[in-house]
Amino acid sequence: MRKSVTEGRLKRAVALAALLLLTGLAVAGPTGLLAWSENASALEAREAEIAKLTAKRDALRNRVSLLDPDAADPDLASQLVRDQLGVMREDEVVITLEDE
Repeated sequence: MRKSVTEGRLKRAVALAALLLLTGLAVAGPTGLLAWSENASALEAREAEIAKLTAKRDALRNRVSLLDPDAADPDLASQLVRDQLGVMREDEVVITLEDE
């Protein structure tokens, strides 16, 4: 009789410990209630970064389409030549400003 009472208490204690462990994980675990706000803010940050990168990708895609060899945009080609090679036309004047 004594042995069955002790076994019953041991089983209840183990069940209670397991229940407390699961409850603790549900509240403070990596996917628990306390982690939801952190995960939500990380999701918002990543969505903002995705939006920024998408806009940058679209701008680059547009620029690539303007540089198509079969139909290059003359204004963009002129701008690139001026910026990267330092080329200017004969009728242009360069004015340099001194730093104070």
